[in-house]
Amino acid sequence: MKLQQLLSYTRRAVDDFDMIQEGDVIAVGISGGKDSLSLLYALNGLQRFYPRRFSLQAVTVDLGFPDMDFSPVEALCAGLGVPYQIVRTDIAEIIFETRKEANPCSLCAKMRKGALNEAVKKTGCNKVAYAHHKDDVAETFLMSLIYEGRMHCFSPVTYLDRMDLTVIRPLLYVPEKDVIGFRNLYQLPVVKSACPADGNTRREYVKDLLRQLNEENPGVKERIFTAVMNQIYHR
Repeated sequence: MKLQQLLSYTRRAVDDFDMIQEGDVIAVGISGGKDSLSLLYALNGLQRFYPRRFSLQAVTVDLGFPDMDFSPVEALCAGLGVPYQIVRTDIAEIIFETRKEANPCSLCAKMRKGALNEAVKKTGCNKVAYAHHKDDVAETFLMSLIYEGRMHCFSPVTYLDRMDLTVIRPLLYVPEKDVIGFRNLYQLPVVKSACPADGNTRREYVKDLLRQLNEENPGVKERIFTAVMNQIYHR
């Protein structure tokens, strides 16, 4: 996928869900993975021609794993002209050494988002952009159904009243295969996760399950996405 296609997907989501207003200061949460780096490119490109002016900042929450080098991300942000901040935390130590969590992902996500939201509020941002893409919609819906017994998915736009902060998800229409293609084409400086649970999570299980379902029933992933859009997002 070329940048123009990525911008087209992003513009459509931003317009459909009214994600960006004039004067917004938007923090892009950068994990170092392909999704968040693609989101940074998308919003940086959109910034050049979108009729509502907005500014960007990039923020990484460093979980505290050793040997995590974010200097390639720092160089990318400098090249794009986007201010970049790394928030140092001891989340990894708390989860894996202090609490010894058997299922660490849920708590880690909550702590990581909490640290990110607190950091971006201090820098004056009123919105934070998460890099959830189209496949994440179907996967999150299935995870909710399987593990929680409810039909639920994250919203394209979420207002966090306690933080007075709005979460937006501009990659909502971008298929993961296109994110992978974009990463390869533009040689994004992906930072490999050092988390010991990486690749062995409930989300990975559901991702594999959905892949199998789609192979056996072509189009099922797209139909789940459409059902979520119709029943959850537009109700």
